[in-house]
Amino acid sequence: MNPLYQNQTLKIYNSLTGNKEVFTPLVEGNVGMYVCGPTVYSNVHMGNLRTFMSFDMIYRYLTHLGYKVRYVRNITDAGHLTDDGNVDNDRFVKQSRLEKLEPMEVVQKYTVDFHRVLELFNLLPPSIEPTATGHIVEQIELTQKLIETGFAYESKGSVYFDVLAYNQKGLNYGALSNRNIEELLANTRDLDGQDEKKNPQDFALWKKASPAHIMRWNSPWGEGFPGWHLECTAMSTKYLGEQFDIHGGGLDLKFPHHECEVAQGKACNGKDPVRYWMHANMLTMNGLRMSKSTGNYILPMDLFEGTNAFFEKAFDPAVVRFCFLQAHYRSVLDISNEAMMASEKGYQRLMEAIDLIEKLKPSNTSTLDVSAWVASCYEAMNDDFNTTILMAHLFEGVRWINLVNDQKETLTAADIERLQQTMKAFVFDVLGLRNSKKEASHSDKLSGVIEMLIAMRNQARADKNWGLSDEIRDRLAALGITLKDGKDGTTFTL
Repeated sequence: MNPLYQNQTLKIYNSLTGNKEVFTPLVEGNVGMYVCGPTVYSNVHMGNLRTFMSFDMIYRYLTHLGYKVRYVRNITDAGHLTDDGNVDNDRFVKQSRLEKLEPMEVVQKYTVDFHRVLELFNLLPPSIEPTATGHIVEQIELTQKLIETGFAYESKGSVYFDVLAYNQKGLNYGALSNRNIEELLANTRDLDGQDEKKNPQDFALWKKASPAHIMRWNSPWGEGFPGWHLECTAMSTKYLGEQFDIHGGGLDLKFPHHECEVAQGKACNGKDPVRYWMHANMLTMNGLRMSKSTGNYILPMDLFEGTNAFFEKAFDPAVVRFCFLQAHYRSVLDISNEAMMASEKGYQRLMEAIDLIEKLKPSNTSTLDVSAWVASCYEAMNDDFNTTILMAHLFEGVRWINLVNDQKETLTAADIERLQQTMKAFVFDVLGLRNSKKEASHSDKLSGVIEMLIAMRNQARADKNWGLSDEIRDRLAALGITLKDGKDGTTFTL
């Protein structure tokens, strides 16, 4: 066994230290990675998707190197009060009233939407996708442990993490976001539980449910619901252990969410819960922050279907993914009509070149150094997953393919094969792009075959050959293709 990762030196920017560090997993050959998932009270937005796409790419590259990755990404499906403590502002309660649905119907509706959009973007599913409501017991147990160790206290049916007690023991709340306790004291808005907390910066581990609160569970402190920060600590430690390799999320979660996770983990287990903290930067549109309130906002399906006022046409999900991955995950990415049009042209060039590789004619000698080019691709990804530099190398490969095709450069059969394998590995396996034109062609061919079988079945029925008619229907059904007979003929669904 000589996995590829043993021949690579991967460096990751660690948000905790502010430095790029050589990646050394806790267990050789294995990686535990947790990424904060969506709060499923509405459609997933493009900013969320950028984060999930970034960590999908990271997951793919670690897997490509030969690591066995346990990737955990949660679903937040429990109601959490906003800072003002008003139940009417609980996102799940508010949305359930707006749509006249039960809160868990809202959860199901938008979880399905989340998975559908991620599938269109070709994101791989995580190894485990736990839900907050499925881990209430673990969150209660964690809260009890924090009370027992002196880092939390109960007040009027709610439980709070004691930030000052934590810092008095030298554990440094604020280390991840580079804030000091004096700054936190000066800037904390004491809105949530102002008559319950010892200190305004203390955060809720468990909140007492008001009579109007719908999502509630029994606990040693009465009926209530868990704090937002607690769920990720409970689920990450359950599936990855008290300390694991990588924790990811959007930059907006660094404080207070991830800061609170660090505090909860260290207070419970006496060690830093995470070795490498990673944060994806924000997405802007037309140079402005995406915001529903300003109208500078677009949903994924609006972009795919062209039903928006910002872009002149619809764009394939593969083109959008290509656009996103041209930027490094830690840099701000701006999308605009011009950027998307340019991305579409670049994506098409890349796919055309990959198709062209198979037609290249080998020579006895190579005038291009394919080995050095392959090494440069790995060097880019090993430098904190630098997809921007990788893209530049891939388009150098595109240039080479066209030069060889035009007989201006030569490659041996072995070098052509290595160029092809490397291009496909990085484009499809690591970057997760799809060849949408080829997939559409395959889809058209499949539809043609099904239509032919429907015609054969119709003829069998006309001939009263019921056995053949039923066999065609049943064998298609076994492949997941359902036929439906109606007055306008027979239709099918895949």
